[in-house]
Amino acid sequence: MTVGTAKPQYGFLKVRGIFAYLFCLSGIINILALTGAFYMLQIYDRALTSGSVSTLVALSVLAIGLYLFQGVFDILRSQILIRLGARLDNRLAPFAHTVAIEMPRYGYSTAEAMERGRDVDTLRGFLAGQGPIALFDLPWMPLYLAFVWLLHPMLGLLTIGGAIVLGLIAATTELMTRRSAQSMIRTSVTRSSVADSNARNADILHAMGMTGRAVERFERANRSHLDCQTRTSDISGTLSGLSKVLRMILQSAVLGLGAFLAIRGDLSPGAIIASSIVTARALAPVDQVIAQWKGIVSARRSHHRLTETLAVLRDKSGQIELPSPHQSLVVDNVTTVAPHSGAVLVSDVSFALKAGQALGLIGPSGGGKTTLARSILGIWPILRGSIRIDGADLNQWNENFFDRHVGYLPQDVALMEGTIADNISRFAKVPDARKIISAAKAAGIHEMIVHLREGYQTELGPHGTALSAGQRQRIGLARALYGDPFLVVLDEPNSNLDAEGEEALTQAIASVRQRGGILVIVAHRPSSLQAVDMVGVVQNGRLVAFGPKDEIVQPSKVRPLVVERTAPSERSPRSHVGE
Repeated sequence: MTVGTAKPQYGFLKVRGIFAYLFCLSGIINILALTGAFYMLQIYDRALTSGSVSTLVALSVLAIGLYLFQGVFDILRSQILIRLGARLDNRLAPFAHTVAIEMPRYGYSTAEAMERGRDVDTLRGFLAGQGPIALFDLPWMPLYLAFVWLLHPMLGLLTIGGAIVLGLIAATTELMTRRSAQSMIRTSVTRSSVADSNARNADILHAMGMTGRAVERFERANRSHLDCQTRTSDISGTLSGLSKVLRMILQSAVLGLGAFLAIRGDLSPGAIIASSIVTARALAPVDQVIAQWKGIVSARRSHHRLTETLAVLRDKSGQIELPSPHQSLVVDNVTTVAPHSGAVLVSDVSFALKAGQALGLIGPSGGGKTTLARSILGIWPILRGSIRIDGADLNQWNENFFDRHVGYLPQDVALMEGTIADNISRFAKVPDARKIISAAKAAGIHEMIVHLREGYQTELGPHGTALSAGQRQRIGLARALYGDPFLVVLDEPNSNLDAEGEEALTQAIASVRQRGGILVIVAHRPSSLQAVDMVGVVQNGRLVAFGPKDEIVQPSKVRPLVVERTAPSERSPRSHVGE
């Protein structure tokens, strides 16, 4: 998958300097964590034996000071991790969302696309949690083991043995949860897909009494996800509980062994308490890593997917911005396949249009007209061939080209949540009121808009549901005409229009031609062909006829050509084409 946008600079991902700083900070924290052990050693072996209150007070004041320093450094480390997570989110989220927008064009479901955004949330949440702290503390475990060894080698051996056992538990957790975690991801995507489909088709579900069955579908998908989640949590929870029990047993064993050594005169009473404290502190990171393993695995998986996400962003930052197009559109031997199945939808299509020409694409339903229109716009990537505008391949034009010089009205008009002016201006940072009104007038909808209570500032709500289908289509047409684009592609632009709307559409097509633009229309009604001068007949994924309208169709034959449907037995076995 290749996304035509600027590739982010990886400098913000180079956090090695920050991690090195956090590693050193963790070293200071872990050294200060020995305060309790040293304090108990001095209390039992010096203050109690000497009976000196001043020594006790001095040791206590020193210990409190060191604890305060440890707390400050701990808070500092936590805040750095939180801000690091926020920084990564701030820089990664826009790029991940860009890819999420592009993914459905390549056959991915909406739920799969939205996973990229959730990956950013997962990584930010992990950095703000206890997982990274446990990982930063883990390398300093030898410090505690060395301290216990210095107290007595037998205590050191016992502690090292316990650390090895807990390490084996951590490895077992990784092996046993890996497959379950992958299944949990798949079931989560399936559940999200079902939920998204139900939400988008709420009207249909209610109108035809399908709500109950839709809920049952979601319930099955949710149950499958919960089963996978339960298995994963059972494994990690069981092993986490086992590690805690073993750590408590080990701590008691260290106390018992210390007491035995003290009875033999090989260890002081203060060393018994100190060894117990340090042993618990040495094994705490291992215990924390096991407890946080689910989050660690999720963060690692999200990081991997985000790395792949960034890898697909094409770097167009160094491209030269080409002059505004004004000459031609050339479709050269284009073949397009369905992103999700690989089935050939359009095969070896070639034609050329000059400035001021309008092409009407007609043919049977399922013939590949819409696919060809999407290929021209780069919505569906072509397998071979090229789309050239003024001689330059479509890939050579940056995003500004599509914003300023391309207009598109799809079959299913999708308006975005915002005002009418926002939608017509394509959510421009600095909307041009003159261009907005000009586009609305070209679509014949200016009068309707100004009669609304809020006029151009009317909020449309989700998917523009505040308007009728015909009004949405005409606002979509105004959006396509905004800024007088050079290339305008309209897919069934009059499917929801009345007579007045069709007249406005015909005038809009004529105005695009008069100003030297190029227009491509996917037509299902003969009225759409009134203002075009070129006609192409698309059937079974091929352009079977192309030329001046008068040569391709006769007035009496226009309607059969537009509405004809190919019988199943007549279709090419390989086509399986869809609109």
